[in-house]
Amino acid sequence: MLNINGHIRSASDVHLTYKNRAFKYGDAIFDTLKFENNKINFIEDHYFRLLSSMRMLRMTIPMNFTMEFYEGEILKTINNSIYNENARIRVTVYRKDGGLYKPADNEINFIIEIDELVKLKYKSYEVELYKDFPIFSGTLSTIKTNNRIVNVIASIFASENDYQNCILINEKKNIVEAVNANIFLITGNEIITPALTEGCIHGIIRKKVIEMLKRDRDYKISETIVSPFELLKADEVFITNSIAEIQSVLKYRKKLYHTEKTQGLANKFKKSIEI
Repeated sequence: MLNINGHIRSASDVHLTYKNRAFKYGDAIFDTLKFENNKINFIEDHYFRLLSSMRMLRMTIPMNFTMEFYEGEILKTINNSIYNENARIRVTVYRKDGGLYKPADNEINFIIEIDELVKLKYKSYEVELYKDFPIFSGTLSTIKTNNRIVNVIASIFASENDYQNCILINEKKNIVEAVNANIFLITGNEIITPALTEGCIHGIIRKKVIEMLKRDRDYKISETIVSPFELLKADEVFITNSIAEIQSVLKYRKKLYHTEKTQGLANKFKKSIEI
């Protein structure tokens, strides 16, 4: 079952036209959320990030599109789904049909999808740099638009070469993020992550981990420029997204990473969600 503009429909009854702007121009943004323990994790942060992205893309935000409305529509969709205990949620907001590059208007539609929350377990988690096409640094790259072709090609590259993920770089050859996650490097008691100005997604878990680390006296966290050479110097590397939360990276080329500090941070983070 899908939620189309507040109406619950069977997936087989949903028909998007060939004029759909998300299809024709990638004129859309999306959000991925996690539902567990009978709640949507960080719903307020997700909502305000979505609104910020809509404003940036000059979409018209309906007057009734409040946080209560947003949460209510997601919960309504979950309640009509077979995955009503733990779920992966995707919300796509796209401009209505019409126009060429210049849209006919800036009104929006939305679709809410509910899928099974699959917790993947890896025997190893090896990554490699993806260098064929860069992510361009700047504010537009920080929002989750439907234009994810670099991520798609990098995912194929990872699969073809038996990597679990790839690390994307920008036009300045600095680290940006992983294909589906933000990235952090630990060296001693210092933790670094690419700054938003490098073009990384403004991830919710990234934000929450940074907030947690700023309160932790054991670590010093910096948002900065990160060179690929730092991957070989780091003691530990981890990635973050809304589904996996905190995932240890075990190997990059010949470099093998420890995981003890990452595991401690992951446990602490998980406890903070459960409170």
